[in-house]
Amino acid sequence: MISPHDQVRNVIYGLQRPVVDISTLLALLCSPLDCLGLLPPQFRRHNTAPLPRGSVNVRKHIPPLQRALLEHIAPTWDTTLSDEGATLLLEQYFCPDNFSFASPAARDVALLAYSTMASQPLTAYAIHLLTRLSSEYPVDRLHSALFSSNLEQLSVRMLAWEDCVRSIMMVPGKVSNAIAGKADVPPLLEHGTYYNNICVRTECLISSLSGSFSKDTMPSITYLLAKLVNMGAFPAVPPNSRSQPSFFHVTTPTIRARLAADDVSLYSTMWSTLFLGLPSSLTLQSILTSLLASLPPSAHATQGTPFQRAVVKNKAKFLNGITGSITPEKEELWESTIAIIQGKDWDIGQARVFVCWLSGGSQAGRVNEKALDALIEKILTTWSSPDHIKHSLLSRHRYVTSLLLIAISYLPPSSQSIQSLALSPLFISGIGFYLGHLDNSVRRCGMLAAEIVAHRARKKLDFRDWDGDDSGKPWAREIRELLKQRDVDADLGALEAEEKETEPSGVEDISTSDSTQAPIPRTTFSKSATGYDSDDSITGYASPPSSRSASPTPSELEDIEKDPTLNVGTKKVIRPVYLAQLGDLLRNTGGTKSSDDPHEADNIEMALNCAEELIRKKRGYGTELEENAVNLTYGLLGLQDNYELDDFDINRQGALNALIACAPKKAAPALIEEFFKNQYSTTQRYVALNALALGAREMASLPLPPSKVAPDRISFPSKRLPGPLHQRYLAAEKQNLIPLILDSISDNAIKKGNDGPSKDIPEIVRERRLRVQKPPVITSPRTSFSSSQPKLSQVLAPFTQVATEYFIAPLINRFWLFLRDERTREERTAHQPGRARYHGAGTGLILNPVVLAHFLRTLAILVHACQNAPEWLAVVAPDALELAVTIGTRPVSHVETDDDDDEEHAGQRGKEASVLTSALELALVVLDGCLENDGGRVIGLEHTTLLLGAGEWAGGIFAQLEKGLKVQGGGGIHETKLKRAAAGVLLKVDDLTSKWRRSMLDTR
Repeated sequence: MISPHDQVRNVIYGLQRPVVDISTLLALLCSPLDCLGLLPPQFRRHNTAPLPRGSVNVRKHIPPLQRALLEHIAPTWDTTLSDEGATLLLEQYFCPDNFSFASPAARDVALLAYSTMASQPLTAYAIHLLTRLSSEYPVDRLHSALFSSNLEQLSVRMLAWEDCVRSIMMVPGKVSNAIAGKADVPPLLEHGTYYNNICVRTECLISSLSGSFSKDTMPSITYLLAKLVNMGAFPAVPPNSRSQPSFFHVTTPTIRARLAADDVSLYSTMWSTLFLGLPSSLTLQSILTSLLASLPPSAHATQGTPFQRAVVKNKAKFLNGITGSITPEKEELWESTIAIIQGKDWDIGQARVFVCWLSGGSQAGRVNEKALDALIEKILTTWSSPDHIKHSLLSRHRYVTSLLLIAISYLPPSSQSIQSLALSPLFISGIGFYLGHLDNSVRRCGMLAAEIVAHRARKKLDFRDWDGDDSGKPWAREIRELLKQRDVDADLGALEAEEKETEPSGVEDISTSDSTQAPIPRTTFSKSATGYDSDDSITGYASPPSSRSASPTPSELEDIEKDPTLNVGTKKVIRPVYLAQLGDLLRNTGGTKSSDDPHEADNIEMALNCAEELIRKKRGYGTELEENAVNLTYGLLGLQDNYELDDFDINRQGALNALIACAPKKAAPALIEEFFKNQYSTTQRYVALNALALGAREMASLPLPPSKVAPDRISFPSKRLPGPLHQRYLAAEKQNLIPLILDSISDNAIKKGNDGPSKDIPEIVRERRLRVQKPPVITSPRTSFSSSQPKLSQVLAPFTQVATEYFIAPLINRFWLFLRDERTREERTAHQPGRARYHGAGTGLILNPVVLAHFLRTLAILVHACQNAPEWLAVVAPDALELAVTIGTRPVSHVETDDDDDEEHAGQRGKEASVLTSALELALVVLDGCLENDGGRVIGLEHTTLLLGAGEWAGGIFAQLEKGLKVQGGGGIHETKLKRAAAGVLLKVDDLTSKWRRSMLDTR
């Protein structure tokens, strides 16, 4: 008998291993959800192997289940589950739906989902889940999930909460790194929006906990606030962009509404307790600074109207409702507040709010004289400081002076505090420093303070220099007028009266503006009175109704196709989700002959439609692609279009390109080995060479050239083929990109000429560029055979790391072995007459000019793509140049020499123009790369004979073409390209030899 624990473990193991079919997967997904009570009702029929109730432990079993789904199930079965409408089952393991929200297990699952996804590389599906979690399971719900039950110790719950908060806070950073600018970040996961939402839900959490206040939950809230401070959610200035979060910017309206409620004591006490319980003074100062900065600035800072005084008192009341009464007894809170008030450059309007707030009169109605005395003492220390008087700006002097005078105005006249201040040595010395200041405006700040303090102490002092509009005199008069009354004594009813006066005018303006809008005229069409219509000329003839039944509509055809009584015996091809399944569909139907399976065409079509997407999707997941790459290469290359499937060539080419780019160490050697077997047709060999070239350029981040065919090249639509055939042959023409790519490469090499970097850039500067300067990131344009890429694209391996070992060296070495074997077979049958004689350059064979020319073009593209490889100069360049010279000068088959009597020119006359052109272009690419890398030093000094031979060969061809000698297969564009390539090689050889001629040694 299997224990319940072992049953759950078997489910986890089953999800970690490849799943056979969709029914098995649904059964594995449903059983744990049903045990937790999270299984949606519509999926209960799939729960064929239910687990015993209570066998699934959320904290123990859900994290491995979530990891298995993210790593194995979601990347593989996402499309199939979407087709079956079962993606909800996957999401239930991370973000249970609203019907399951009341369950404690649902909140625990969401709590663990954050930790699981924070420890995994994010995929597009994980980002989708995080978007749902951030909106459906915010931080306040996760807090209630942890602290609502008392089954665990408080320390254990606190550790779990800290892990949860850390995971929540790192979400925007991980999402941005995963997307890396390749797609748009979901709006809910953008930096500013995400943290603003956390701020809003944190305020909701504080409000919900205020009703059931407990000291056990206080550390969890202070930890959350500290994390928000670290993430920049409490800025010292109001935010000026959407990407900058701000706690009080988004929560102030809600906090004001809660503080205006009838029963506000619990909510206010909760906030004041939080300020006292913050573990760090830096955190406390950050929150207080952000709170004070969030207050809206006053348009009339020194105005003393009842409305302005009521606004000041209302702001102070708001601050008192959050922080509570701030007194010197609360030492840390008091010191932090005073440091913020004195440390920043505030304005006079905020100074009025600060004094009204710290006096305590806005909330209790009675001024706390003890707090005011302590405040005046702190301000006086700054105000009388010689450094402050000498170096501060005028705005700073006015702020500190107004702060001191407003605080003094809150004390009763002739009080003991004012008497002590008037006789204070610190105050008297400060006045002396102010009177000695050279700036009249600054000096009047000290004179104003001295007069006001003397008058409130019932003493006489009058400088009699306050009339006029110069040197701060208007400001001094405004301050005197402001100090006649206290803001703390203002009537808050003035705010309501002001709002009632302004509200009707605003409504009237809106209604008036709406009513003044002219109605939009509607265009009407009237029928001509004569009854004539210009379209009468194309009115059809009246015809009797047909006796035939009407044709079925598209919707009726779909209903007929879905009728189960008409689909007896039909088998639906299952979409492959593993590469092994894809290989079975390809290899079981591969080959040149059709099998007897009636569903063979459906299998091939399904495999080709899914191949490229599945291969690219599997690149970043384990070793599945490496294990199946060779099998897929054989299957795709051996396919024949026996059923004339739509987009057969395009899909096969795209799948092979993806294999080469995503698994180069496995697919490239296998494809090269298959290419040199005699069982494949010319089309299949073209597909193999195209895959090598295009996959290599994708790995090297090189672009594909634009098509040279203009969109309107077919001038007469009447001479075009019917639509489907036209698109089919035009798509087949666009697949042949290898000549276009090589033309672009050779044109660039020829155009450089004497203006190349090896001549106009010093060696030291050029070497530094090669070592330091990163190549620009170029994205390949989408071609007709490339499928849509995923939003989070995988980074491919650099081509320079695998080019020589897995591409170029196998291709060149295998060609030499193949050429040796073919020449041996030809020599063995050379004495045979007629058809008994073997020809290695026959139709469809590799040495045929059509295939051989394409082979040389592909090799030239590969050589160009790996030009920056470390072994390029020593290995790749001489081997490729030797191959080009050999093919261009020596016969590869008896076909090239049988019809020629002149032995001296037999190798050249017997060559096809396409082969000669491709060989010369390969040599041109090699020589241009040598000039680019080291100025031609290695090829010129270590392979002198080869270099001179290439120049002699190109010179001979160019001279003969100039004399009018015709080449087989030449004429037209081929002759022009051949002459251009020969001239380019001659120029490159001349550049090399002219630079290194004195150092070259003749080894002949």
